[in-house]
Amino acid sequence: METAKFYKVSYEQFEKAMLEDFSLTKQEIQNIYEGLKLPKRATKGSAGYDFYTPVDIHLKPGETTKVPTGIRCEMNPRWVLMIYPRSGLGFKFRLQLNNTVGVIDSDYFYSDNEGHIFIKMTNDSNEEKVVDIKVGQGFAQGIFMQYGITEDDNVTEERNGGFGSTTK
Repeated sequence: METAKFYKVSYEQFEKAMLEDFSLTKQEIQNIYEGLKLPKRATKGSAGYDFYTPVDIHLKPGETTKVPTGIRCEMNPRWVLMIYPRSGLGFKFRLQLNNTVGVIDSDYFYSDNEGHIFIKMTNDSNEEKVVDIKVGQGFAQGIFMQYGITEDDNVTEERNGGFGSTTK
């Protein structure tokens, strides 16, 4: 059942996000942008779409990073994209998402930031293990899920933003 499609955010949106969190030249950012890979499943039986890191990630125990993926996702209404760390990274290194599970709502696609998906994670190792993930390697996975609403739901508000944008 096809329910969504991944796209890159615009170069301008990606550049803005990268300049906030990384010390890179505009040419380096352009090269990274051109090399972005859209999420995909590894096998026909995989539920998760692997997200690939656009930069090298090196996290010592207790360190945190926020990764602008350069990816946005257009989904049918009543679907959500749930983001988790890749299983092996969580199992081997206790790599965790800072919001435990990322929830990407279908209307996030239309936000001012183009629905740019960011993934913030922490190396929560209690075994002093360092996490090294090279450019282009999978580091998170997204799983699409359908959801229901109550019979008396009458929400008419529209989103414009990400974290905290629906809190009033």
